[in-house]
Amino acid sequence: MNLPKLLLCSCLILSSALAWAVDVMEFNCKRSEKGYTEEYEMKIMLASGTQKAKVFLDGRDLDQSDNLGSQVVKSVTLARPNILILIEAKFQPEELMGVSYPAGSVVTNITLDPITGKFRKVEKIQGGILGATIGNGTHISDETCQVSKLPYKIK
Repeated sequence: MNLPKLLLCSCLILSSALAWAVDVMEFNCKRSEKGYTEEYEMKIMLASGTQKAKVFLDGRDLDQSDNLGSQVVKSVTLARPNILILIEAKFQPEELMGVSYPAGSVVTNITLDPITGKFRKVEKIQGGILGATIGNGTHISDETCQVSKLPYKIK
């Protein structure tokens, strides 16, 4: 009678330990829109200790800031089977080719199922050059991302 409970507890402890052992996940992704296809590499580094979660596209850190604005990866959450990513960007007013654009912001919520490769991006655009060219509001796109390297732990 105690043996099944012991086995169940052992399995739960082992699966939890394995989940904590993953620090980095790498994917090959593909975005297709209006006859144009783009392929890129995405690397996700989970938060650990004092290090915040990071996301890289083709080796470029998505946490960036300059005099035109800032972009920050707010969170990376493992919600099995999905990976949830929240990114916030803020842009200063700018002038481009004689056209003035107000300040703007984009909040991006990404849901990635690493098993099926389904990648859904929901962007909420408000103002700025993106609001003027793409339109303010919620924009949804679907992409595919396949695991390119098995998840691993940084030593």
